[in-house]
Parts: sequence; structure tokens; C-alpha cells
Amino acid sequence: MTVKVITIAQQKGGAGKTTVAAQLAVAAAGLGRKVGIIDIDPQGSLSQWFALRKENGHPGLTVSAVTGWRVTNEIDRLARHHDLILIDSPPHAETEAKMAIRAGHLVLVPVQPSPLDLWATRPTLDIARTEKRPVLLVLNRLSGRSPIAVEMVAAAADMGVEVARTKLGNRGAFAASMAVGQGVTEFAPDTIGAREALKLAREVLARM
Repeated sequence: MTVKVITIAQQKGGAGKTTVAAQLAVAAAGLGRKVGIIDIDPQGSLSQWFALRKENGHPGLTVSAVTGWRVTNEIDRLARHHDLILIDSPPHAETEAKMAIRAGHLVLVPVQPSPLDLWATRPTLDIARTEKRPVLLVLNRLSGRSPIAVEMVAAAADMGVEVARTKLGNRGAFAASMAVGQGVTEFAPDTIGAREALKLAREVLARM
């Protein structure tokens, strides 16, 4: 199988980018994909999560931390043994974000349920358009049955952006699983959060 690359990008901080990357990686691995992750965010949160993962004996993924300048070479290296590669790109770093977006076959953009957060995605969307990369917005941290989700989908359509059918709720299980180096599908497999993570993984993989 030809390797597919998904870049998780969001110039606005605090959107849950790293959590989405980790949850998607674990869920995709559970669906039989050989997943490699490239962490080019200087904060290194995903690498810290992976360190916990190894410490607690949860295998099945590869995570490498590199600078954005090395992302293409790292993709080539991981492609020898993986069929899906996720890139966790940095916020507020246009050059490195541009490199990560350019390297992806699909760009996932997590966004919190707020018009302000949606408007703040414009720099990321502009880079993706310049690089001619397809974009999928992922509504993240939704509360209950808030009508804001419908409004966000409509607003995104006005901006010419597609929104994933799968929406991620504001689930404590997501954070709890990250704290022990797991994904929610491992940590709490019978929860709504686990079902959401698997549904998102299936939706994204179907597009690849």
C-alpha cells in the first residue's frame, strides 16, 4: 500500500491539535494501519505523550521528533515500514507549517466551536490553498447537543471548507488517555469518546 500522509495543522493555538493527532493515530492503528507520527511542534507535546506510551508498555506506533526542514526526509524514512503517517505541525510558525501542509495528502484542521476560532483558521486555510492541498475541518470539544455545530458547518461552507461528519465532544476521557500515553480507544474503549475517535479514523481513512 502506498503511504498516505495526513497533516494536522492549525495556526491558532489551543485547538486540540496534538490530542486529535494522538487519538487519530491510535484509532487508525487499531484498524490495522501501520502508523508513524512526525512531531515538528517545538513544544514536543506529542513526543512527551509517546514517551509515556513507551514507559507504560503500549506499543504499535512510531513517533519521531524533527524540525520542519527535515520533514520530507523523515516521511521517506518512515514510509519504508508504515502505510499512514501523521504530521503534528506547530502553531504560529508559518514556514514550518507550510512545509508540513505541502507534505500532506490531506490537511486536518481542528477547530473549537466558536466563530472566532473558525475565523482564526484562515491563515491555515490560505496556506493549504496555496499548496493545493485538500482540507477537512474537525469540530473539536463540542458540548452536548449544542446548535453551534450546525452554525459552524454552515459558516465553513460559506468559506469554501468541508467539515468532517464526525465531531469530537468535550470528553474527559480524551485528556485522561493522553495522561497515560494512550488513546481513548485503548483507555476507555466503551465510551462515546472512543466511538468518536474510531468514527473519525474511519472517515479520514476512507478519504485516503
